[in-house]
Amino acid sequence: MNGTFRSNIKIGDKVFVVEKHNQRTNVFTEGIVEKILTNSSKHPHGIKVMLEGGIVGRVKKINK
Repeated sequence: MNGTFRSNIKIGDKVFVVEKHNQRTNVFTEGIVEKILTNSSKHPHGIKVMLEGGIVGRVKKINK
């Protein structure tokens, strides 16, 4: 599922994100959404979230 739409992401979802320092390498980090940081309904690079543990990144894939 696509991470560019805020409506697709819920707190507690397991997702893959790309952290800021990994944007060029496309290294994904897997985690559980703790907080949704992007206020707009969509973002072309992915909705920004905070994972449990404090990691912040843009959602690239949702594991439902």
